[in-house]
Amino acid sequence: MKSNTTMPMVLIGILFFIFGFVTWLNGSLIPYLKVLCDLSDTQALLVTFAFYIAYTTMAYPMSFILNKHGYKNSMAFGLAIMAFGSLLFIPAAFSASYPVFLLALFTLGSGLTILQTASNPYIVLLGPNESAAMRISIMGLLNKGAGILAPIVFTALVLSDIELTSVNAESLVLPYFIMAIILILLIVLIKYSSLPEIKFEDVKDVKDSIFMYPRVILGVVALFFYVGVEVIAGDTIGLYAKSLGLDSYTTFTSYTMSFMVLGYIIGVVAIPKYISQKNALLYSGLLGIISVIMVSISSTDTYTITSLMPDSIFFVALLGLANALVWPSIWPLALKDLGSLTPQASALLIMAIAGGAIIPLIFGVVSEKAGLQDAYLITILAYIFIIYYALKGHEKISW
Repeated sequence: MKSNTTMPMVLIGILFFIFGFVTWLNGSLIPYLKVLCDLSDTQALLVTFAFYIAYTTMAYPMSFILNKHGYKNSMAFGLAIMAFGSLLFIPAAFSASYPVFLLALFTLGSGLTILQTASNPYIVLLGPNESAAMRISIMGLLNKGAGILAPIVFTALVLSDIELTSVNAESLVLPYFIMAIILILLIVLIKYSSLPEIKFEDVKDVKDSIFMYPRVILGVVALFFYVGVEVIAGDTIGLYAKSLGLDSYTTFTSYTMSFMVLGYIIGVVAIPKYISQKNALLYSGLLGIISVIMVSISSTDTYTITSLMPDSIFFVALLGLANALVWPSIWPLALKDLGSLTPQASALLIMAIAGGAIIPLIFGVVSEKAGLQDAYLITILAYIFIIYYALKGHEKISW
């Protein structure tokens, strides 16, 4: 799959845009549902739990669909599940039922599970392994570009002032109905496209089990931590801004996404010409630790860095830059020379997205005891492990 890559790149790029738009709607949906359903911070963060836990519970069943029906048909099936999940928002809105909202989010996450499992190895295998992070960075530009648009579109279509005493839940109906229609159209596009199936190159001395590859298992752990801190940076910045009494806090996710886009641009330009995938991962972890410390010690009412937000919130947004190249760098390091075991490794890596369900919940519990500003310090442990994977973990060949 290393020739005629333009059409596959375009089609997978469209999917990555959809991934980003659907995923980062949660950053705006969390404070919205917090007001609508009168939720605590921890209850509000069940939005991320319901969405991301689908990656753990559904990844293994979805792997059977991939094996039986192939990548092209499975992508179409994943889009269909997402369309159904979008339509579930209609009864959720009319009933203003938080459990139904969570079911809709879980269904969306289930559809994304099979799409992510198929699309990420596709991008890795479209060219040399050494430049895979650059290709994934291109996908990341589309993904996080959608992440910038999502909260803006949500704010424009769904609400003008979330502080209203009576939030109109039915305003969610039209946006999610439109999303369902778009997803159905994408099913047709994928089904009738010339997207080829993945063919894996033969690799000598392939081990019997994927669990015999430490770099894969450690990569799963690194991704688990990464997705957790990425979700915290994108989905809690609105809650943090709201706690400080800032206006238009549903749009603050866009700042985090903007920094991520900047990081992806750096990846496209610099990898592998100026920086290796290993070093990109290392520098990302270091910047993450520095940014988190600055969140904790910076002022919540001083605007010395930018007039758009207090210094402390600026460093939360800066985590977007620290996080940007982690996902693109881990995938090629973990999938290198796996041959026919690549699909199994991909499924395990996708299951690591459960970090987006579990770590933000821990963050929510800590924030209720220590406050949102200090709660960001828990992410330091995640960045330490990411640094370990960059320095040693990805090179480990045996247990």
